[in-house]
Amino acid sequence: MNPKILRLTSLALLGGAVFALAGCETVKPWQRKTLADYTMRGDRDPIGEGIVEHVFFSREMASGGKGVGGGGCGCN
Repeated sequence: MNPKILRLTSLALLGGAVFALAGCETVKPWQRKTLADYTMRGDRDPIGEGIVEHVFFSREMASGGKGVGGGGCGCN
């Protein structure tokens, strides 16, 4: 194998591993209060929640399309 390609492949794999592991963090018990704050909730904005629900409904072609599964093509 070409040494230049091998080096680029190695660097790409190393960069990917560093990128993937950068998000791994252990949450300390005293930090959990911050993560459990109201502003961290995904359903705190009823209008935004309605928009997301509409997108999932349109994609899944079913009521309550947030669940797993579905078979709709999303065509209207």
